[in-house]
Amino acid sequence: MSRLPRPDARTVAVIAALGALAPLVTLVVWRRQDLLGVVLALLCVLLTMVAGVAASAARQGDVPAPADRAAAAGPPELMPYGLDADTLDALDSRDALRAVRDRRRGSGGLSDR
Repeated sequence: MSRLPRPDARTVAVIAALGALAPLVTLVVWRRQDLLGVVLALLCVLLTMVAGVAASAARQGDVPAPADRAAAAGPPELMPYGLDADTLDALDSRDALRAVRDRRRGSGGLSDR
């Protein structure tokens, strides 16, 4: 048994936008202010959200993925001491950050300052 192929994000966005337009036109023409009007309004909002998310997914699918994160970051001499965001969050004080910087700077305690 073969599976049906998944539709493209652009296709989903177009179908959802057209699907949201139908309840909106129905609400404007009928001017219903009862339970059916509320259901149509909620259906319109839901389909609009689906169309927006699908359009966003289609835009992100067009962006090429970076080939190599390490090569794109630059040489290690220009990187800020090899610290990542988690390490910086763990280091609350400036003294601890200065100690890490001094430890990475050189092995004889020599500084360029």
